[in-house]
Amino acid sequence: MAENLKDCSVPCKLSWDELEALCRTERLHCKELGVSRANVNDYEVEFLCDYKKTKKEEFYLVKWKGFPESENTWEPKKNLKCPKLMKQFHLDLDQELRRHKRRCIPKKLNKEVSSILTQKAKLRHSLQRWEAHLNLTRNHPGRIFVINEVDLEGPPKNFTYINNYKVGPGIVLDEMAVGCECKNCLQEPVNGCCPGASLHRMAYNDKGQVRVRPGEPIYECNTRCSCDPDCPNRVVQKGIQFDLCIFKTENGRGWGVRTLQHIKKNTFVMEYVGEIITTDEAERRGHIYDRQGSTYLFDLDYVEDVYTVDAAHQGNISHFVNHSCNPNLQVFNVFIDNIDERLPRIALFSTRAIRAGEELTFDYKMQMYCRSKACTAVKH
Repeated sequence: MAENLKDCSVPCKLSWDELEALCRTERLHCKELGVSRANVNDYEVEFLCDYKKTKKEEFYLVKWKGFPESENTWEPKKNLKCPKLMKQFHLDLDQELRRHKRRCIPKKLNKEVSSILTQKAKLRHSLQRWEAHLNLTRNHPGRIFVINEVDLEGPPKNFTYINNYKVGPGIVLDEMAVGCECKNCLQEPVNGCCPGASLHRMAYNDKGQVRVRPGEPIYECNTRCSCDPDCPNRVVQKGIQFDLCIFKTENGRGWGVRTLQHIKKNTFVMEYVGEIITTDEAERRGHIYDRQGSTYLFDLDYVEDVYTVDAAHQGNISHFVNHSCNPNLQVFNVFIDNIDERLPRIALFSTRAIRAGEELTFDYKMQMYCRSKACTAVKH
């Protein structure tokens, strides 16, 4: 019987933090959880909930990591070794006092103020967990940061971060059957390299900046090509290269995305990723999204209006990019390993130099003057 149970396992009902807290409570040492004889009596502060002061001391109400709120305790300031959490607590407190038109910190906070501070701390903690999840999920070099200093809205519900298209039922991606044999795709392209084989010119310069006009397709080298991963004709497939921040906008536009690094003109920034569905299914979902007041449907109509990308519930960071009639991102159709021209990858390139800290935007109804009709996207 024991042999049959050798590889048997079940998920633990306790979180990693709860297991660590349990070890400390029971004074157990665990290398995997980071609990040793030296630190078994150290408890981690998750966030600060409240504040009061006497003539002699200042006290903070502490939410301990891994313990329920019923275990919160008042601790003197001298016992706490969490300067960053304390600084953030006082920044939130100052903001809340200004909102109530008060300047001095009272000896004891009223319930309304302490409740808001607790909600902000919980929000920040949930956003940090979501940020960590996004960075564990991403397969691109660029990191993702999340911040909300506007309201108490937390991570979006019913949204899954994906790195590549998810193909819907009945849709098949046709893989590229051949690749180039170039030794130097940019300087000495054999038969025009992959773009030339499709009767188009190389889309990038030696710095990886796009040099073809919007509406012209981009053909990158694929998995069957002889060139190495550093080939200058491999840009979009390398993924997001910049650190980006999902942030809550202050003017009611929901979440947005800003770059944390300078981006040069004509540089690849991100792909528009989601679930590939048929236009009939997109029509059905569109009616539902219209009633909800938002939609993330992007028509793939480069040659035929057959497929649509739906990024409503499955997508990457482009899900959070807002619309602008004067955008700093431009849409391009890109083909890499898939030869079906009805299923291009949608890449967003910078239209100009973009400063660090600037919000990224594209026109949801951007016209691209493709071979058949204009490519359009609708997202609210």
